[in-house]
Amino acid sequence: MLATAMVIGDGILTPCISVLSAVGGVREAASSLGDDQIMWISVVILILLFQVQRFGTHKVGYSFAPILSLWFLSIAMIGIYNFAKHDPGVIRAVNPLYIVQYFRRNKKEAWISLGGIFLCLTGSEALFADLGHFNILSIQLSSCVVVFPSIILAYFGQAAYLRKHTEDVASTFYSSIPKPVYWPMFVVAVLAAIIASQAMISATYAIVKQSVALGCFPHVKVVHTSQKHEGQIYIPEVNTLLMLACVGVTLGFKTTLQLGNAYGIAVAFVFTITSTFLVIVMVMIWKTNILLVILYVLTIGLAEYVFLSSVLYKFVDGGYVPLVFAAVMVTIMFVWNYGYRKKYEYEFENKVSREALVTIMSNTNIPRVPAVALFYTELVHGISPIFTQYVANVPALHSVLVFVSIKSLPISKVPLEERFVFRQGEPKESGIYRCVVRYGYRDAKMERQFFEQILIDQLKDFIRNNMPHAAEERGEASDHGIAMVNEEKVRREIGLVDEAINIGGIMYLMGQSEVIASRSSGLAKRFVINCLYNWLKRNVRQQEEVFNIPHKRLLKVGITYEI
Repeated sequence: MLATAMVIGDGILTPCISVLSAVGGVREAASSLGDDQIMWISVVILILLFQVQRFGTHKVGYSFAPILSLWFLSIAMIGIYNFAKHDPGVIRAVNPLYIVQYFRRNKKEAWISLGGIFLCLTGSEALFADLGHFNILSIQLSSCVVVFPSIILAYFGQAAYLRKHTEDVASTFYSSIPKPVYWPMFVVAVLAAIIASQAMISATYAIVKQSVALGCFPHVKVVHTSQKHEGQIYIPEVNTLLMLACVGVTLGFKTTLQLGNAYGIAVAFVFTITSTFLVIVMVMIWKTNILLVILYVLTIGLAEYVFLSSVLYKFVDGGYVPLVFAAVMVTIMFVWNYGYRKKYEYEFENKVSREALVTIMSNTNIPRVPAVALFYTELVHGISPIFTQYVANVPALHSVLVFVSIKSLPISKVPLEERFVFRQGEPKESGIYRCVVRYGYRDAKMERQFFEQILIDQLKDFIRNNMPHAAEERGEASDHGIAMVNEEKVRREIGLVDEAINIGGIMYLMGQSEVIASRSSGLAKRFVINCLYNWLKRNVRQQEEVFNIPHKRLLKVGITYEI
């Protein structure tokens, strides 16, 4: 949860620092512009950036690769130009002996300066988030062949330039650009900053969607903006919160100096937590040789934790912002997950027993209405106690009842043919079925009409394939007799489904559940459940909105759980 919160914080800080630093270069041509003017120009760009998110990146995404290719080629060429013109001797910096001498001379100040050096590495943390959008080989090729060489050449060029122009240390990038190509580079830099911001915004959408699927984030509306690329999504609530946070951070910091401190801490935490998880994966999943694990911890792992200790030194100078934000996000995620689990456990412990269900379905005083009712429940095994509440208040049942559970599996994708898992309910031939609809955390939720059509088709297939087993269990006399009985049962069950669809259509039943802490609960639990969880539940999208269920065909049953 902490790592997820830090990535979301990265999604706020990346647009701010990228746009602010890119727009700040205009001072080279218009020195009269102050920090306030730069800040307001950046705010306008950020607002426009978030306003176009709803249209999806696929409409302008074709321009991303050419712009970024031009950006990396340009900074590499400018780096080579400055390197050759000013001081090629900076190539000696590759000698690690200078690092040792630097720390000997400066001691504590050298350690503090690592926080600024760490900003040279930012952006690479997005590789892990972008793994959900690109394959591994494409990231390896682009990083090793294009990104890394271009950045190294750019830094060598800036180092050579600073050897003769130390007064320009605060604006090295724009000051080192040759005058004839200043404006083209300014335009490309702003465009590259917007694309870099877009990458982290998309990564934030993706990680929020996956957190929702795993029950660790409140329900939000996920809009798929591309029919070809399912990873291109838009979440209105998250987009609005990100925009407000970015504008607030930009207005609060105004310049990139303190904003860089906040950015560095967010990225350093993402680095270290990712490396910690990687060690667990190496030991438990990959079964990596323990010597290689130790080598990784003592090199990359140790370096990242040293960088983290350095950026934390700037905690009071703006570095507290991502930690405060992460604390808020982790609290929201923990409260939601805690309430979600407690509610599920209560439903599981108080599910409708088989005997009670048989009694209800055998009651001749309860009429059956011709229609297919999809009764949504979070329970995979058993019937939710909401069902008895429904029968008590609405003494009628639909002719076909399907208890639907939407479950997200901790895998990326579930094939469509494995999406629906049916089971016949008790008593047999009562028109009751269980259906678990399984999604991977990267799967797109199906449109309602398509969902209904697939579910009914899969239900009929289940009836055809399941009925022979039922007949054999009853021990019908001969093979011919079994076949005749099976065919008749299948025809009757499918006919019941067709009749229900043709006459009554599909209805939706949902529980409007309230959750309160039991009287024996402690003060902390009552505060978390009664105040925080219920406040979150009231202020996020309800299930019918998430599943796009039409209100005219929805019946909600109220119930209170005391957990």
